[in-house]
Amino acid sequence: MDTLETPLRWYGERNPSIDPAGIYQVLADLDHPCFITVTREGIGAAAGGFATADGDGLPLLAAAQPLPPERLGSAAFRAAHGVKYAYMAGAMAGGIASADMVVALAREGFLASFGAAGLLPEHIEAALARFAAEIPGLPFAVNLIHSPSEDRLEREAVELFLRHGVRCVEASAYMDLTPHVVRYRLAGLRRDADGRIAADNRLIAKISRPETAERFMRPAPAALVAALLEQGLVTAEQAELARHLPLADDITVEADSGGHTDRRPLPALLPSILRLRDNVQREYRYAVPIRVGAGGGLGTPVAVAAAFAMGAAYAVTGSVNQSCLESGASTAAKAMLAEAGIADCEMAPAADMFEMGVDLQVLKKGTFFPLRARRLYELYQAYDGLEDIPAADRAKLESQVFRRPLEDVWQECVRYFTRRDPEQLARAADSPKRKMALVFRWYLGMASRWAVVGDADRAMDYQVWCGPAMGSFNDWVTGSYLKTPGNRRVAEVAHHLMRGAAFHTRLNQLRNAGVHVPASAADYRPVPLETSAGMP
Repeated sequence: MDTLETPLRWYGERNPSIDPAGIYQVLADLDHPCFITVTREGIGAAAGGFATADGDGLPLLAAAQPLPPERLGSAAFRAAHGVKYAYMAGAMAGGIASADMVVALAREGFLASFGAAGLLPEHIEAALARFAAEIPGLPFAVNLIHSPSEDRLEREAVELFLRHGVRCVEASAYMDLTPHVVRYRLAGLRRDADGRIAADNRLIAKISRPETAERFMRPAPAALVAALLEQGLVTAEQAELARHLPLADDITVEADSGGHTDRRPLPALLPSILRLRDNVQREYRYAVPIRVGAGGGLGTPVAVAAAFAMGAAYAVTGSVNQSCLESGASTAAKAMLAEAGIADCEMAPAADMFEMGVDLQVLKKGTFFPLRARRLYELYQAYDGLEDIPAADRAKLESQVFRRPLEDVWQECVRYFTRRDPEQLARAADSPKRKMALVFRWYLGMASRWAVVGDADRAMDYQVWCGPAMGSFNDWVTGSYLKTPGNRRVAEVAHHLMRGAAFHTRLNQLRNAGVHVPASAADYRPVPLETSAGMP
């Protein structure tokens, strides 16, 4: 039998190798190997040391190698994005994934995506100025969301990103490719000094369906490339280079997430997308294979460890970050999120794809938003315009939902779209149905705004994007310092999720070797970073 030589690192008081607290500390010491040994008093654990075939040490039953969290996931992802960890905080629209959040995570070696969707250009430019001043040279991403009814906004967002030299974009909610997302990718193509293709503009595509994933995995469609070339938006060299690499560098498999989601289970969806990636790679033989990450439902270390175990190159979190101090959500919304359970989410109509009947996942506990939003869509389906809505229903809308005459809401829509996207008004000019959609979308849009600013008078109308990961996170941190919303800092949450994922990965290695670990020693618990064993 193999034996264990000194030096060893022992934990605990009376009998460090057997005490459950000592075993936990051994498992949590991720920078040293973990050895399960036989002592005079039973099975114990030790960290550090090394195993030999001979000697006078303790009999060795199993061992686990050091596993600091920066080893999890894909080294290629870390290198490509210049980060320490294969972890990404995904975008939450309307600035909920705030500039503060991006800065805090970038400084700790994580990638974060700024929630630019729904913001006016001047607000996005202000955030980009902050990044240039506060995290120069550090990586970050900016969200580009597909909104079929607002083509101008997508086009202007890409122009803004190109003008400011944004090098990484997270593309979300795409059902099909658009010229704008293709333009962003192609505009960064060139040959380096050695003649190899370099893609300065990195694209991370968030998807929940294989057919959408495949569009981003293949080279940009020839027809879109030709149209961009004809318009002078890309060069002939860029159009030629586009044939040799995928549209996206990274594909995020989005499972049961907050916001836009198809609520697919990650264990079902991720293997399918990985298999698709492998098939596409065999066909095109890309010099740099596409990386596939996982998001949606990742609210605990066990879930993050499971994503890596299934082959995810990186992990993406969303809902849990919204409850953190740096989030752009209001204090009131954060308090609601901190009390959410796993079953406290529901699907409701999405403002940006209202007419198409697309839903998104929101918090239902403590708000009437899902119920009221669903009623608006039912009325939209049933009638051809505001004037056709029965008087009783209209009166209820004006008194309970909009709290003002619908005509006043329409006038506010006119002022808003005159500044932001006049094409919307042009399309509604001769279409009562379209006008009704814009009025109903006013409520959907404002509901998320009320939650962001914390409008106490509209608390029962808060639209808070949230998935079941939020409830899972809240369960996990119960009894720890992270239970209190005021203690939730986004970088600390990221550190604990990744450290916990490494902890549970090593734990599973020992279990697979036949080692039974006491339940009290088998659950990673977050403690403040400055007191946590092995914390940076």
